[in-house]
Amino acid sequence: MKKDDATVEWPTLLLLMATYIGFAVGTTLWDRWPVVSIVLTAWCIAQFSSLQHEALHGHPFRNDLLNEALVFPALAVVMPYRRFKQTHLQHHFDPALTDPYDDPETQYLDPTVWKTLSWPIQKLLMWNNTLFGRIVIGPAIGMAHWIFGEARLAIKNAPGVRNAWALNFAGLVPVMLWLSWVRFPLLAYAAALYLAMALLRIRTFLEHRAHEVVRARTVIVEDRGPLALLFLNNNLHAVHHMHPQVAWYRLPSLYRQRKDRFCQRTDHYIYASYAEVFRRYLFVEKEPVSHPLYADEKPAASQL
Repeated sequence: MKKDDATVEWPTLLLLMATYIGFAVGTTLWDRWPVVSIVLTAWCIAQFSSLQHEALHGHPFRNDLLNEALVFPALAVVMPYRRFKQTHLQHHFDPALTDPYDDPETQYLDPTVWKTLSWPIQKLLMWNNTLFGRIVIGPAIGMAHWIFGEARLAIKNAPGVRNAWALNFAGLVPVMLWLSWVRFPLLAYAAALYLAMALLRIRTFLEHRAHEVVRARTVIVEDRGPLALLFLNNNLHAVHHMHPQVAWYRLPSLYRQRKDRFCQRTDHYIYASYAEVFRRYLFVEKEPVSHPLYADEKPAASQL
């Protein structure tokens, strides 16, 4: 399925404008309604991250540099856009989905690595494999893993890493200037950022599963509520993976038109809503941390 012929995808552009306005409003409410301020700011940071995901897939413009310019401010602080783009497009190589080494977004560990971990670390990661744990401690675990990994790559001068972080620091400048001007405390922003990452982990919690059949590794959550908007319909994740060039606002109709096909291709890896996901997995591990189907003999040291 090809991209739309439209030069500008207005729903994406208008939502981005609304997100920036919401962010500005949220950060100016601190003195009067601090809780509302943090929650609204967090929601807008999460929405912005979803819009960055659209940008790296070629929306709302056909020009990549223009899309990058639209999402230049580093609202997410520690996620350089170009590194997000590089790792996410690598993640879109479906044959490697869930691979502990070749999928940069997987939550699975090589069984060999898992056996070397101490009992407290194993218990922590098992808790992180429940939805409650993923929301509460998932952002901290994910941020630590990401920053240490990026630091190692920067030290090795891996291609594009230092440049991506330099651009990210430049993108932080307007964010910090704005927060200083409206007197929004950095500690409050850290809380909003953590809440934003927690919201996004609701989506990523079960996006992919270990399955011998590649096409059956990606989920569909038939949610049409506020979270679907926050995630820009990426809850229809199998549809997105099959048609990554399709704009977010066209995914629901594409799913409805070909629902039976998507159900068959995913081997019915489908949930009716995020309410169902919460009911089933809030305090229950969805799958083991150790990849249940991993049999590759790659050296464990490369994942440490």
